[in-house]
Amino acid sequence: MTTQPEARPRLTPAPPEVSWLGMPPFPEAVKTELRRSQQRKNLAHATHTIRGKRALRASEVDNWEELRTAAENIKDRVGRHLDEYLLQAEAAMQAAGVTVHWARDAADATRIVTDIARAKGVDEVVKIKSMATQEIDLNEALEEAGIAAWETDLAELIVQLGHDLPSHILVPAIHRNRTEVRDIFAEEMGRYGTPAPEGMTDDPTELTDAARAHLREKFLRAKMAVSGGNFIVAETGTLVIVESEGNGRMCLTLPETLVSVVGIEKLLPTLEDLEVFLKLLPRSSTGERMNPYTSLWTGVREGDGPQDLHVVLLDNGRSRVLSDPVGRAALRCIRCSACLNICPVYERAGGHAYGSPYPGPIGAILNPQLRGLDSPVDKALPFASSLCGACNEVCPVKIPFTDILVHLRHKVVEKKTEKHPTGEQALMKTTGRVMSAGKNLEKVQLASRGAGLVFKNKWLGPMPIPLASRWLQARDVEAPPTQTFREWWDKEHRPSAAPGETAGGQGSATEEER
Repeated sequence: MTTQPEARPRLTPAPPEVSWLGMPPFPEAVKTELRRSQQRKNLAHATHTIRGKRALRASEVDNWEELRTAAENIKDRVGRHLDEYLLQAEAAMQAAGVTVHWARDAADATRIVTDIARAKGVDEVVKIKSMATQEIDLNEALEEAGIAAWETDLAELIVQLGHDLPSHILVPAIHRNRTEVRDIFAEEMGRYGTPAPEGMTDDPTELTDAARAHLREKFLRAKMAVSGGNFIVAETGTLVIVESEGNGRMCLTLPETLVSVVGIEKLLPTLEDLEVFLKLLPRSSTGERMNPYTSLWTGVREGDGPQDLHVVLLDNGRSRVLSDPVGRAALRCIRCSACLNICPVYERAGGHAYGSPYPGPIGAILNPQLRGLDSPVDKALPFASSLCGACNEVCPVKIPFTDILVHLRHKVVEKKTEKHPTGEQALMKTTGRVMSAGKNLEKVQLASRGAGLVFKNKWLGPMPIPLASRWLQARDVEAPPTQTFREWWDKEHRPSAAPGETAGGQGSATEEER
């Protein structure tokens, strides 16, 4: 009698417990996240440390602002001529022996990668940390096809073994501390490969050694790897990946097949342009002068690295973003996460509240544009900001976050009220009429003065429903003044008025004087 083999346990997050799908909008999700005191402590420590290092490394570069401007101009030039650069890059990569695929959306991209894996007869792949593959839920799609996708970045490994979701672009497990990581490794590693050693503590060296031993067997047996790409140089077809741990270099050299899923906005015209970003990116992301591992490869080289290279050029909403003259600046993003590390909202709310692999300020402007404004999650994201502008100041490519946030808020309101105007719109229309003429304003001021006499300058207190929004229900409202500005002006600056008259002659200033 034969026994059926035990089914391979899930590694990817299993909905509905841990999945982006079905997450509540930011205003609801943040209430839960704010109650996670340990997470808030972890985030505060990590973000303050990283942004301090970034500031130090940026201060070492005399022409830092000129580099930011250069990067802004390069990325804008790519956006203006993206069609030309994409065709140039495709031709260069094909000439170097790379198979180029075009993916309109996530379904196209996951199908392409899955078909390649099936054609190669593999049941597992090793992965380099990639935001693009998280965006399209590639791990889940591969697992659905019976193919295990092993994350090899240390932080991604922590998230995957913990059946968790990433909460940061650069440091996906930023919400976890060392003790939590030790517990995850001790409990989960043995289920999916080499177990953690007995008696392992939360010392970083021991945790790293455990991860290295666990991943090494996967590196050595893997026949296929999947990566993203930080940049593609259009003139040469060169792909670029920067990383800090060496796991990327293992994935780029050991497997026979390499598939890179890269957003169409990741192009740079020339290698000279790449120089600008290799100065900006490490300083803005990890606070280092340069990344420990910077890998550049141009096509297939016999006997050296993977012999079957594929690049999947991913649109997935990027063309729609490019069509918006204001919002398209979000496509300059190089995924450094400097905006997350400086954001007071992200520091307290954490990444999970944003309902997407892209959290923080960049998530607030990118997700609604990539996915549209149809879901409650995406409608809420443009409002997940205090508009303090700190993100504008640290962005290495000068993305105007606050301008785009205001722009998207306007689009959300337009979409919401296109069929059903709100009371707020009626109020704004009325206010516009009041402010359009001095006589209208004067009438309102006289009415306001009467109300002020009634309340005698006392506070009205919180306004009850339905007289005001929830914002006012938590704040005291001051009573109207007993004297208008015009009356005060006449009294203080026109003492020569005749008895019973104001200086205007008949009780008020003339229209010309106003």
